[in-house]
Amino acid sequence: MSQPNILIFMVDQLNGTLFPDGPAEWLHAPNLKALAARSVRFRNAYTGSPLCAPGRASFMSGQLPSRTGVYDNAAEFRSDIPTYAHHLRRAGYYTALSGKMHFVGPDQLHGFEERLTTDIYPADFGWTPDYRKPGERIDWWYHNMASVTGAGVAEITNQMEYDDEVAHFAKMKVYDLARGKDDRPWCLTVSFTHPHDPYVARKKYWDLYEDCEHLLPEVPAMAYEDHDPHAQRIFDANDWRSYDITEDHIRRARRAYFANISYLDDKIGEVMEALTTTRQDAVILFLSDHGDMLGERGLWYKMNFFEGSARVPLMVAAPGLEPHLETTPVSTMDVNPTLGDLAGIDLSEIAPWTDGQSLVPLAQGTPRAEPVLIEYAAEASNAPLVAIVEDGWKYTRCDLDPEQLFDLANDPHELVNLAQTAPDHPKLAEMRAFADQKWKLGDFDADVRASQARRWVVYEALRNGAYFPWDHQPLQKASERYMRNHMDLNDLEGSQRFPRGE
Repeated sequence: MSQPNILIFMVDQLNGTLFPDGPAEWLHAPNLKALAARSVRFRNAYTGSPLCAPGRASFMSGQLPSRTGVYDNAAEFRSDIPTYAHHLRRAGYYTALSGKMHFVGPDQLHGFEERLTTDIYPADFGWTPDYRKPGERIDWWYHNMASVTGAGVAEITNQMEYDDEVAHFAKMKVYDLARGKDDRPWCLTVSFTHPHDPYVARKKYWDLYEDCEHLLPEVPAMAYEDHDPHAQRIFDANDWRSYDITEDHIRRARRAYFANISYLDDKIGEVMEALTTTRQDAVILFLSDHGDMLGERGLWYKMNFFEGSARVPLMVAAPGLEPHLETTPVSTMDVNPTLGDLAGIDLSEIAPWTDGQSLVPLAQGTPRAEPVLIEYAAEASNAPLVAIVEDGWKYTRCDLDPEQLFDLANDPHELVNLAQTAPDHPKLAEMRAFADQKWKLGDFDADVRASQARRWVVYEALRNGAYFPWDHQPLQKASERYMRNHMDLNDLEGSQRFPRGE
């Protein structure tokens, strides 16, 4: 079996409900709509954990946070955990990353042979939550509501500068791969930070949504006391009492968010154009690490199991996979074994310790029986939370909170908790038994607390005295770029062209 090239587009905090069958019709996203037309579209795809670092570690490894130990945005991703980049590289692939993956710890590659950019977020333990101090807000890095009240237009921001660079280096790498200097198959992961808050967009994209009919959430804000305990903790962590969120704030924040989807569509289009014009073929995946509540129920950002936060877009375009809409629940953790399947790699060595499964059989018509699992143990939690999604049902559990059971088919906005209104429901007993078998939440909690305590000690020690951060520094060998005197100009001019010069 020939090994296909693989191009993965990951975006940050993109709400999967906006991708009911590819991008919603009203979104200005022509490149993603064109990709959707030739992809298997997974309508009900879920993150392994609704936060950046744990969600991405789960995506790369195919394992839940309780296995990886990446519980939050400051937990180390261990070097002995195989990722899809390891599997592909071991099988002879060139592997590269342009953009964000939020690796914490001294290993900033995790199987990638090359990283083309640095990361946008810190690689140390400074963002570690502390279960020993329930309710504590760490103001200098916790989300607050300023991203909503400050939403609007700007032509450059910290995040735009980053994603402009991510797209540029990815496009240049696609061109370079076409030059034929390396005969290995390749896997290029292009990972953007938009449409993650703050909700600020360039005017050309902002103007696309002037008359948008979707600038208010379908479920308006609820009173604080009407929320479940975890949602209340999220409100407290986001310092909601310090802000007066108006309808205009909500409209502007959602408008900028939609505008940034269009911005991303342009960036993805740039990379896709380079692939097309260099006549290279590749399997293409598009997904997000987690979603964004976008004001539904009054909640913003992520950190919970509601659909806006936990559901993500996922599309796969590959030979042998007929484009269609697939509604069976799947997970971003399924990407790891799916890539192995598409590349013809045997992953049986680690199969007993993974939580994902290949999407290829499902995409080719084989039913999937296993439910989708989600975990959360980061900021705004005081103990781990877990969830099960199966056949239109969602069950959540936390030792601190009442159980939840939602009938997603008949209650898509998750407004009726059947665990309270129908405590004898047979589905509740079934889900409860599965959770009992899958998790020991007391042990999970103890592991998280031990990890947090260790990291606080290490972080404070390493910030005392000389500081050597783990942030990735991209290597550029200036003496090997463009034209230098040890190079033959005649060979150089031909070899750097595509198509090749005479």
